This record gives sequence, structure tokens and C-alpha cells, in this order.
Amino acid sequence: MTTTTITDPILAHSTLWSLIKDIRFAMFTTRQANGQLHSRPMTTQNSSLDEDSNLWFFMSRGGDPVADLSAEPSVNVSYADPDRDSYVSVSGTASVVEDTAKKQQLWTKLAEAWFPGGIGDPDLALVRVRIVHANYWDMKQSKIVRLYQMAKAALNGKPPTGLGEHAEIHIN
Repeated sequence: MTTTTITDPILAHSTLWSLIKDIRFAMFTTRQANGQLHSRPMTTQNSSLDEDSNLWFFMSRGGDPVADLSAEPSVNVSYADPDRDSYVSVSGTASVVEDTAKKQQLWTKLAEAWFPGGIGDPDLALVRVRIVHANYWDMKQSKIVRLYQMAKAALNGKPPTGLGEHAEIHIN
């Protein structure tokens, strides 16, 4: 699998969003005070990637993720769609943002299940992740073709090629 680098901002945005837009849950990783990495599932609230390359999340103000990112704002958000063999790793800087209009814009009935007080719920934290860098792996070939290519590689001793696409995306 060859690696390409995408630096064009328009192509970077469209490629990244096309890969993550239909994935319901992401693994949101922070560094805890003891130095350990901790990941937990979160729902990306965006319906599109905004022009500032932000991902948005609702979190509990009193929860570990908000405390973690207050001490260390560098985070990773990873997405996986095993049915499409598509995987994305996003690195960025997270912060809690006080923006009632943005909360209203992103609010859904699903969010209400976690925050019954609505956008005015005192426990509701709006977290922005400014994307700095992303990697993706997108397998273009069918599983049957990939299995054939891997079997062929095992027989001839050469690594398989053409199984999919890997790219680095530089946002800023």
C-alpha cells in the first residue's frame, strides 16, 4: 500500500469528511493525569466538516474526558468502518467552547438522551477538536480480490500491492 500526502485544503476536507460522515461513533482518546492514554466512544455532532476543520462533540462537563483535555489538549479521534474497510485517525487540539448558538445548531434528540436539560444543561460541555493531521486507510478492492492477492503474495514471497489507499492529510 503506497502512502500519499494530501495538502490541498479543499481535497483534504472533502476526502476526510467522505470517509467519516457515516460512521456513528468515534473513539476519542485523551491523555490522563497519570500519563496513560484513555479512549472512549463519542458521537461526532457535525453534519459536515466546517471550514475551520473542526470536529464537535457533546461531553459531560464533570467527566474524565473534559478534565483530561483541560490538562492536555492534544487528542486523537479514530473512526472505523469495517464493512467498507475504511479507517481514519485524526490528531488535533481539543477545547471546551462556550457557544450557545453552536450547541443549538448541533443539538439532536440523541443528545437529549444524555443531557435531558437540553442546551442549557449545566453538565453539557461543547468540545471542539481542531484537526491538525489525519491518516486514512481505505481498501478499494473487494475482500475476495484482497484474499487472492494475499494468497498470491504468500506463494511468491512478495508483499501484496494494490490492496487499497493510505494517505496523510495535513490540514494546517
